[in-house]
Amino acid sequence: MGYFNGKTAVVTGASEGIGLEIARQLGAAGAKVLLTARSSDKLAGAAAAIPGSSFFAADMRDAAARARLVQEARLRLGRIDLLVNNAGQGIYGPIEKVDLAAYRSVMELNLFAVVDLMQRVIPLMRADGGGRILNVSSMVSKNYYPNLGAYASTKYALNAVSLTARRELEKDGIVVGVMHPKMTATRFGVNAVGGDRADSRADGKPAPGVDTAAEVAAQVLRQLESGDPESNM
Repeated sequence: MGYFNGKTAVVTGASEGIGLEIARQLGAAGAKVLLTARSSDKLAGAAAAIPGSSFFAADMRDAAARARLVQEARLRLGRIDLLVNNAGQGIYGPIEKVDLAAYRSVMELNLFAVVDLMQRVIPLMRADGGGRILNVSSMVSKNYYPNLGAYASTKYALNAVSLTARRELEKDGIVVGVMHPKMTATRFGVNAVGGDRADSRADGKPAPGVDTAAEVAAQVLRQLESGDPESNM
């Protein structure tokens, strides 16, 4: 019986890419998973292929939708053992020209939505005797790349929130961690504000030095099980 067998998990940004692979691997390991993202069609197809899973379509930028997600998770799963905050968006451009409205929108998704979900889930985990929260950050939060300052700042902040919460919640048996993917073969570049690149070759295979979403998801599961504060690809 592995660590994840019988556990319940909520995974955000789970309709494709890293989030979908996390949900698949958790399901394969015996967890009962609630997938969430904006696309009902993609989520329905994904959940149908993962035994014991279900889905709830929600925009993580919407506070009311976040509240409903936690309510649904509690109703369907009974308890929330694992929360993986994976939903996020990139934004490209020099600091001099970054659009502040777009920047605020990305910050809402990458940081404030995560904090809100943590605030809603922590009391439930505490009442149930503990749990684990893993927030997906980025290796850009360890570097200074031109045209990625706005995006990186959302992840720098996420790191601080995650590791501070880890200290604050140790006494409650709630383990918080932060994971740092590097370039991954997903549609991240295409979906980013100001983005138009795909991190794969024309044949759909990862470019050299680019991880697959499955590889990143496997690292997420390793960190969830180990309880380590941080991990990198």
